[in-house]
Amino acid sequence: MKQIYDIDMEKTQYSKLLSDIPPVDVVVTMGCNVRCSFLPCTERFDWGLEDPTGVGDEAFIETIREIHTKIVELAQHLAQ
Repeated sequence: MKQIYDIDMEKTQYSKLLSDIPPVDVVVTMGCNVRCSFLPCTERFDWGLEDPTGVGDEAFIETIREIHTKIVELAQHLAQ
């Protein structure tokens, strides 16, 4: 993420309790064979991504590219 988008996830992201998250309209889950906690919303999307852990850097880069594409598609969907 840092190499591609110059975003240092270790500096800017941290785990949050559900009670720390304000009300949301849209929830996106990644899939990755991880069960996500329920968060009330008006729309929910599960992107069903494969977990790249342990597969190598190229798998992470491919997953980042998939997420980027899906974000663009989601933005277009929400703009309608």
